[in-house]
Amino acid sequence: MNDSFHPSRRAVLGGTAGALALAMMGALPAHAQAPRFPLKYRLDTPESWAAFLGELDLKWGKPPRTFYEGPFLGNGGLGASVYTVSDRLSFTLGDSRVRDHQGTGGSLFGDARLRIGRLDLVTTGALLDVDLRLSLFDAELSGTVTTTAGTIALRAFTHATRDLLVVDAEPSEGESVKWAFTPYKAESPRLGFNPRPAGLKDNPAAVVSADRCDQDLTAGGRTTTAWRVTGTTLLASVAHTFPARDATERALAVLDGAPDLATLTAEHRAWWNAYYRKSFVSLPDGRLQSFYWIQLYKIASATRRDLPPVGTCALWLEPTPWPGTWWNLNVQLEYWLINATGHRELDSLTASIGKYRDNLTLNVGEKYRADSAGLCRTSQEDLLSGALAEPGDTTAPASSLELGNLPWALHNVWLAYRHTMDDDLLRDLLYPVLRRSVGYYLHFLTEGADGRLHLPRTYSPEYDFATDCNYDLALITWGCRTLLWTVERLGVEDELAPRWREVLDRLVTPPQGADGLWIGADRRLTSSHRHFSHLLWFYPLYLLDVTDPANRDLLERSLKHWVGFTGALQGYTFTGASSMSSLLGDGDRALGYLNTLLDRYVRPNTMYAETGPVIETPLAGAQSVHDMLISSWGGTIRVFPAVPSSWTEAAFHDLRTEGAFQVSAVRRGGATAFVRIRSLAGEPCRVIPNGLPGPWAVQALHAPKDVPFRVVDGVLEVELAKGEEVMIYQAGTRPDTEVLPVAATPHTWGRPEIPRGPSTPVPLTGLLNHDGITHQDALTDGDLGQGYSLPAEEMPVAGPYRSGGIDWIFPSYANGEKNNVVPSGQRIEVPRGSYQGLHALGLGVSGVSAQIVTLEYADGSTGTVSLRLSDWGRQPENGEDVAVATTHRHFRTGDHALVVRIFHQAVAVDPAKELVALRLGSSSNGHLFALSLERPIS
Repeated sequence: MNDSFHPSRRAVLGGTAGALALAMMGALPAHAQAPRFPLKYRLDTPESWAAFLGELDLKWGKPPRTFYEGPFLGNGGLGASVYTVSDRLSFTLGDSRVRDHQGTGGSLFGDARLRIGRLDLVTTGALLDVDLRLSLFDAELSGTVTTTAGTIALRAFTHATRDLLVVDAEPSEGESVKWAFTPYKAESPRLGFNPRPAGLKDNPAAVVSADRCDQDLTAGGRTTTAWRVTGTTLLASVAHTFPARDATERALAVLDGAPDLATLTAEHRAWWNAYYRKSFVSLPDGRLQSFYWIQLYKIASATRRDLPPVGTCALWLEPTPWPGTWWNLNVQLEYWLINATGHRELDSLTASIGKYRDNLTLNVGEKYRADSAGLCRTSQEDLLSGALAEPGDTTAPASSLELGNLPWALHNVWLAYRHTMDDDLLRDLLYPVLRRSVGYYLHFLTEGADGRLHLPRTYSPEYDFATDCNYDLALITWGCRTLLWTVERLGVEDELAPRWREVLDRLVTPPQGADGLWIGADRRLTSSHRHFSHLLWFYPLYLLDVTDPANRDLLERSLKHWVGFTGALQGYTFTGASSMSSLLGDGDRALGYLNTLLDRYVRPNTMYAETGPVIETPLAGAQSVHDMLISSWGGTIRVFPAVPSSWTEAAFHDLRTEGAFQVSAVRRGGATAFVRIRSLAGEPCRVIPNGLPGPWAVQALHAPKDVPFRVVDGVLEVELAKGEEVMIYQAGTRPDTEVLPVAATPHTWGRPEIPRGPSTPVPLTGLLNHDGITHQDALTDGDLGQGYSLPAEEMPVAGPYRSGGIDWIFPSYANGEKNNVVPSGQRIEVPRGSYQGLHALGLGVSGVSAQIVTLEYADGSTGTVSLRLSDWGRQPENGEDVAVATTHRHFRTGDHALVVRIFHQAVAVDPAKELVALRLGSSSNGHLFALSLERPIS
């Protein structure tokens, strides 16, 4: 059947246009007997995949000091993050199934996900260095740990299908290895950020023995961590049970059932090696390409279909206020990339909605449960979130007036359906649950004086209350359209169908003005807003067709207005803006927003934080890459819809689209070389092969024949039965159908050891405007905030100074002299020349210091870089090195026993241009002590 979401189009007919249409329909016989063009897919062996992904691995040439720098391992249930704690390399354990069950305070307190503990690698010598690599293809960490007593050959993985952490640590002569377990307190991590709810009880203290830790819970149940060392190999497992306390038996059973190390390794690698081969993407942008493939590794590490939906921190639970699953944006973004890549085995969102659908009914008031369902802001795996409030209730908390959370989650189920065309999924899950979700809205739509249907006051996520909230109006519209399409598809006569049609006919139009879409009818967007909840009409619901000039203009204005405010923007602001730019066909802007994400927000190991770890944003960044390469909204496949002008080469293979098609395409020399399409369900196939020169030809891949097709308003339409496969190419040519990785500039995530080129210190004389270093005899001479300062007795000697392979000029800190720069837009002329890096010695106070530095080049062009410096009282969180670490800091009245730091941060500069000046950004909590420029290595 035809897709009713597909806009109408006019066929090309008459005169020259008609002749062209006939030719492109295959009516001309010239190529009827041309040989078929087989797809030459070059990544067809484990060796070729290992070589391709091996170039994208994360690496560490220095010990990872924080979660945001370190390797991470996982199988969707059990996981570990690897970084140093108390100068030891530690494996911090996490498990998506471990949570409290008290109920008090809801999903974020009494039912919160709980931290477990860590296994420390105890060595004879002190940790000096590491040389580690996280293999994406094998999902395995390996390398060498160096101590003052010797070395340790390390290999570690979380088994792909068994709840086992496997670490093989073989010491050299003079070294030894032991393991020590430290339990973390079994309490909601949110208690470190929010007050304790009344009635919340403490859980008992953990009981640690030689080979296991039992953590009983006040509400019943137990978490057990058990480990076993055989020779040089540690096996560890975590089990969580509720209400029974049989976790100990389960954890020990996993250890008892484990085969030898060789078998464990073979099982694990077999799963992961097969996982990656479902799809392929290659970009000329090395940093973005590596980032993309790390996200595919990350999502498979974070979830599997039969496990809980991904929490905001996933299974790597660090100190955080977010120990649950968030339903007003986060969980939706986490899963988008699995559709194009064909990884249904990871869709725990759809599976959880199916498993706990009855609980969704309990999330509405009792009088609505006959026909309604919903979700408030947060839950655990059981999807119990507390009850939604009634629209218009002025006393209800914002979290209970986010009515759109369930329908937006169901849009993810819709995407799962559309990429498979599995009608059982549509019939048995999406249709009945969406019917209830829309049903809750139908109770509250009221007719206004204008004859339109209106929605009383609800909450637009992360912003404000509003009537006729665009977040809800978009989801009501999508829900009613989808239900009508569904009953037609399934041949169902539904008594509510006339009501759904009426809603679509009479629903108020999206509130908007000259500045674009508003939050709602009585609330405009007047300040910085990180969410794109008010823009769901465009993305990801695609309800307003941007091929209509009026809609396109509305999106342009809305997007400009939304990102034009600063202050509250976060990483997923820029993934959303990137995908909306792709919707507009603007690849350069789409790439620009993604670069902003990578420059400002993504941490060295590609993780992301908003107070605590937040996993959805990098995963959404991978989907933004898909949106540049291929899209399929409105029933039409668009190949290379928004390729940046700099990407003259790109390739992808077997990316899936709506309608259940697998598509491959290659871009060479700035043009599309060919498009190959395989139908998995026999649905109507409509394609826009952007960048492919015409006239077009279509040929069957498994038979030497042309295939009839037609072109309607630039859209190629071809009938494909299930399993049929065609090649689209320029008529009269023999296409090069090879698919292989494109050349890309190398980039390594992690904490690699980077060789440094010659460096030139930047003089800051005359720019120093703040005193932050004090001597013991003048403790009030300087102040970095609240009376605290750096101790002069532990500072480098003023003058020429070398640290981290870079030459600096450390400022004088004599009494009465300024010794650092607080950035506020200062322009700094630099020794004119070609440089590859800008280096800074500095720190943030009371949080991370972030500023955008403008680079001025001799040819008149400019560039920008994001310079982020961590809080001086914390370990570096932005990929910096520690240049100076003190044993204390000064206060007005004496020493204060807190380690504080000056960080060494480095950002890239374009070496192909001649740099003449820098213009600092603005960061009132930032302090720069020295700058230096690194020249390219000759």
